[in-house]
Amino acid sequence: MKVIVHTDGGSRGNPGPAAAGFTLDDADGHRLQTKAFYLGETTNNVAEYTALVKALEAARKLGADDVVVYSDSELMVRQLSGAYKVKSEAIRPLFEQANELRAQFESCLVRHVMREKNEQADRIVNQALDARRDIEERPAKQTHRSVGGIVKAEGLGDGFGQALGGHRQASLDAATQTKKLRLGILISGGGRTMLNILESIKRGELNAEIAIVISSLSAVAGVTRAHDAGLPLKIIRRKDCADIDAFSKRMEDELDAAKVDLVVQGGWLCLWKIPPQYENRVMNIHPALLPCFGGQGMWGHHVHEAVLAAGCKVSGCTVHFCTNEYDKGPIIVQRTCPVEDDDTPDTLADRVFQQECIAYPEAIQLFAEDRLQVEGNRVKIKR
Repeated sequence: MKVIVHTDGGSRGNPGPAAAGFTLDDADGHRLQTKAFYLGETTNNVAEYTALVKALEAARKLGADDVVVYSDSELMVRQLSGAYKVKSEAIRPLFEQANELRAQFESCLVRHVMREKNEQADRIVNQALDARRDIEERPAKQTHRSVGGIVKAEGLGDGFGQALGGHRQASLDAATQTKKLRLGILISGGGRTMLNILESIKRGELNAEIAIVISSLSAVAGVTRAHDAGLPLKIIRRKDCADIDAFSKRMEDELDAAKVDLVVQGGWLCLWKIPPQYENRVMNIHPALLPCFGGQGMWGHHVHEAVLAAGCKVSGCTVHFCTNEYDKGPIIVQRTCPVEDDDTPDTLADRVFQQECIAYPEAIQLFAEDRLQVEGNRVKIKR
């Protein structure tokens, strides 16, 4: 069963009187639960994490296995993605509890949403703050209609999970589970992007599995890391193939054999001819804001050196679909970061990689949800 969650937490004073709240909806938009908890004196961050923990606990009780959480706390979302470290000792226990709960779901994605898209959770939190007590809104009683022998829920009643009954609940759960996206990851170096994607899968942020890792070199750290992680690995070196056509054919054969849905290039440095069946099914991440600082020879430190030499005040990363040209193809996601006056290529690279750790999983999940629509050289994200 898929559940859509909106959470919010707030403190009037930070620290001050605080409350945490959430709404739970099913995949069809029917309200399952709306609840807020008055917390007494605490901070905004504690309230935000408390809302998330309470919501995940409620989703588990409903029998959810696929959860998408929306929060307007960008800090919390980035901490949960691994982009920011949790430094507050007051937050750490809640952070760990949230991750333990997330691991109990087959898939649990946490996304940032603007406050105006989080009105219902914000409203119930403010009600609890005004009343200085817990608030719960009961959904309308559930009715059912039969379509082709399958009971459809219209409206929501008390004891939702129990009311469906064991066999019927299992049928609905099976119907709402989504197939895991099979990824083929291409590496030529340390494999940091590969590990970031693997960790995103383990945290439940990506409904995916790594079907194969292909390295263009045999003696790089990424090969060791793939072995240590137990990932299926193939070495395909360009110099072992007669020409680029033979190299590309070997790539195609291995990806096809692994039944890959999406190819993810992570520090991949070899040009290969993308076959027609993989059009708009190969992604790449570039450590700059394309179309600037791209093209042949622009990889790794070469990119960051060029950004610094140009005097840029902002850099970032770009996830795009690949074509048979270097760093071309429709842009899917871009994220930015500042360029500091005392930056070196190393310090800038570290800051850009923090954004890569957010951008790539986001783009992959959008693909998994079939929300990317390519029109010419533009990618539109379907809502």
